[in-house]
Amino acid sequence: MLTSRFFRYLLAFFLSMFIGWAILSVSPVLAAGTMTEIHVSMGTVSGELKFVPNHLELITGKPYRLVLDNPSPIKHYFTAKDFADVSWTQKVEAGNVEIKGAIHELELKPGAKAQWVLVPMKPGTYELYCSIAGHAKAGMTGEIVILP
Repeated sequence: MLTSRFFRYLLAFFLSMFIGWAILSVSPVLAAGTMTEIHVSMGTVSGELKFVPNHLELITGKPYRLVLDNPSPIKHYFTAKDFADVSWTQKVEAGNVEIKGAIHELELKPGAKAQWVLVPMKPGTYELYCSIAGHAKAGMTGEIVILP
């Protein structure tokens, strides 16, 4: 019984150390105030199904604020699960709401705006698309490239 409890405490200790290290490794970058803001429109006023721009380039370890807006008359999704999985999300702000935790997809209704504050952590090329049926097929796709 003592051995099992000891290993649980040891595991909790190492897990806390790892989480603390992860937070400290990202926090100085955010505190430095060097955040880059990127604006992305989801659709157009005339109803075109596209992301503007549809190609984003980010640098590993650098903080970004993705400012998303939906000027179109229908809702859209900003879906980039693999990108989200390799990024550290500080928060998402929409209206008077701030969301923290893992983000994989954002839905923006007509006229909506949201801000996603994140730090990309792993280089690669990641798919971006609107997951509403028919939107990606009609051209509402893009890519997010994270450079080393």
